[in-house]
Amino acid sequence: MMFSKMTSNIKVSVIPEYDSKNSYPSENRYVFKYNITIENDGSFPIKVIKRKWLIFDVGFGYTEIIGDGVIGLTPEIPTGDNFAYFSNVMLRSGVGNMSGKYLVKNMNTQETFEIDIPKFNLLSEVLSN
Repeated sequence: MMFSKMTSNIKVSVIPEYDSKNSYPSENRYVFKYNITIENDGSFPIKVIKRKWLIFDVGFGYTEIIGDGVIGLTPEIPTGDNFAYFSNVMLRSGVGNMSGKYLVKNMNTQETFEIDIPKFNLLSEVLSN
C-alpha cells in the first residue's frame, strides 16, 4: 500500500513492507522496510537538508528521530525530477506507524521550508493473520 502527501508542490510517497527475513518476533524485533520517493513538481530545485521522524510503537510509545539529510545524503532534486531511497525501522510490538517532515532548501533563494512525510502504518504479517 502506498501513502502519499503533497506539500508546496513536492510529493512524498512511502511504501512500507514487513521484513520477515530480518524480524525475530520471539525477541520482540519486528523490522519494516520503507521505500520513499520525493518528487519535485515545483518551479525550483530543492535540496533535502534534514529529516524528522515520529515513530509510534504500540505499547512502547513515541520515538523522535532527527538527523541530517536522508541515508547519509543531502540530495538535490531538480524541478520535474525525483529522488528515491529505502530505509528500515525496528519495532518491539510489531504494530505502529511513522510520520515526519523533511527540511528542504529552495536552491534558487536559499530559503528553507518543511514538507510532510505522510503517516504510514506498520503491521507485521505475524500479527495480521
